[in-house]
Amino acid sequence: MDLNTVVELRDARERGTWRPGDAWLGGGTYLFSEPQPHIRRLFDLNRMGWEALRPTPDGGLEIAATCTIAQLSRHPKPAGWTAAPLFEQCCRAFLASWKIWNAATVGGNLCNGLPAGPMISLTAALDGVCRLLDRSGATRTLPVGDFVLGAGVKDLRPGELLRSITLPGRALARRTAFRQASLYGLGRSGALVIGTLDPVDGEFALHITAATVRPVRLGFAVPPNAEAVREAVEHAVAPDEYFDDIHGLPAWRRHMTLRFAEEVRRELVEPDRSVEPDRSVESGGPVEPVGPVESAGPVASTASDTTEEAGR
Repeated sequence: MDLNTVVELRDARERGTWRPGDAWLGGGTYLFSEPQPHIRRLFDLNRMGWEALRPTPDGGLEIAATCTIAQLSRHPKPAGWTAAPLFEQCCRAFLASWKIWNAATVGGNLCNGLPAGPMISLTAALDGVCRLLDRSGATRTLPVGDFVLGAGVKDLRPGELLRSITLPGRALARRTAFRQASLYGLGRSGALVIGTLDPVDGEFALHITAATVRPVRLGFAVPPNAEAVREAVEHAVAPDEYFDDIHGLPAWRRHMTLRFAEEVRRELVEPDRSVEPDRSVESGGPVEPVGPVESAGPVASTASDTTEEAGR
């Protein structure tokens, strides 16, 4: 896409007054995918020289906003990271080619704030904390779940940028379970549920994305039963918080969220009773209806025993 309204490309290291029409340029895979008539100046973040990935003292990981999906996927995962499979699962939840993987950034995916953003799913499930930097050099931090407020809505002030996302070591040591569904085999995520189990205090948590306009986290101090999980999901997600677009009706998204929540609960809390995902669903077969779901179309899903959006 030729952004013919852009009159200037500047180095992001330069200080200056932020004005209407300014925007940060990361990977550019979203920015250059459609007209941006409101943009006049671009500030290129790729000249900042940030290290893509680096370990933290507590055994965690700091991910620079300019880290690409390919870099995140290739990064070696230490043996102590029980949650390691989740990285590849979320990377592959992108509706994206290898070309996008090598350009799209983790930070851009978060800053787009779209429900199907798999980097939002990954970092929210692993207790990611965003570090935000303003033009004066001042910083503030926010959990990923508080940074993404709605479909395309972020807690990002004018001129502020996302510098990095830090995943704590304790979160990376958790057992995880992953479920994702889309209407078609290569479709955008319509529902994505991640479960985590903390080995220290035994907390079980559900993380709901893609189906909802914002990330939703449900924590259980003691192992819940099926009824408790269903009630918690129904209470936490209002009917109007299920996303509604051509990639899935709200009723279908609710149905898949509840179904995946129970599958994830069984896998982590009752492993002896855990059931394999229905392969008829993965191949686009029928889905048990909840309300007017039958018009939503076929479904593709993926699952893991362990445990699209392009970036900017």
